[in-house]
Amino acid sequence: MAETRDEQQPAADGFERVHVELAWYDGPREGIADVDGVPHYFLSHDFDPADAADEYLVWPVDETAVALEREQWEIFARWNSRYEAGTAALDTHPGQGGIDGRYDELTARLAPHRQAPADARRLVAELRSVDGPRYRIDGVGYRVRWSPRS
Repeated sequence: MAETRDEQQPAADGFERVHVELAWYDGPREGIADVDGVPHYFLSHDFDPADAADEYLVWPVDETAVALEREQWEIFARWNSRYEAGTAALDTHPGQGGIDGRYDELTARLAPHRQAPADARRLVAELRSVDGPRYRIDGVGYRVRWSPRS
């Protein structure tokens, strides 16, 4: 994510919205992003920190699961704002379980949707940061452009 640009430029360059980030390790590993304008789960397929290109499995996600994922993301994003402001401790992170009942319920309901199906596509992601905070109620502070693996 070398470049940072305003919200409009990435879209003009073919970068699409990332709705939810479920895991991050030296880059996004799992979440929901648009692929050709349609929400898809993405899951890191061949993570190698030495490799410049990250390959992901991607598969469509239905509207109901998107809504539930966004609800859970909002719980996390609100917690993260408190954490960054110094008013919430790390041990209150809702993903630890037993902290936020609704978050836990959503995790259980969403688990089957987060499993890559056998027909998931393999795509390579290029990321571009946009201005503003990384974690936002409406998504994350970067966009993705997908291409077929070579």
